[in-house]
Amino acid sequence: MNKIVNYCQLALRCGKTSTGSDLIPSIQNQKAKIVVYSSACGLNRKKKLKDKCAYYKIECIELNELFFNQITQKNIQSLAITDQKFAEMIMNIEKG
Repeated sequence: MNKIVNYCQLALRCGKTSTGSDLIPSIQNQKAKIVVYSSACGLNRKKKLKDKCAYYKIECIELNELFFNQITQKNIQSLAITDQKFAEMIMNIEKG
């Protein structure tokens, strides 16, 4: 999990993420390669993210709230990685 947090932090610093009101449009435009969300996300938000990701065939990962909060100081609950290489590295870690 720590490597996933590190890659998300790097992607955030490089500007290769979408958050907030840009998140859902980036999934719909298929700019998002992988979506990472906190376990503290509300049930409606989780369902919406999972459904959108399933429809557009985008990987979706839930992180423990403690790990997700390490990604950034901002108060966000979910983010999309828009860079293919970062997404591949995160998927490789997730799949083991």
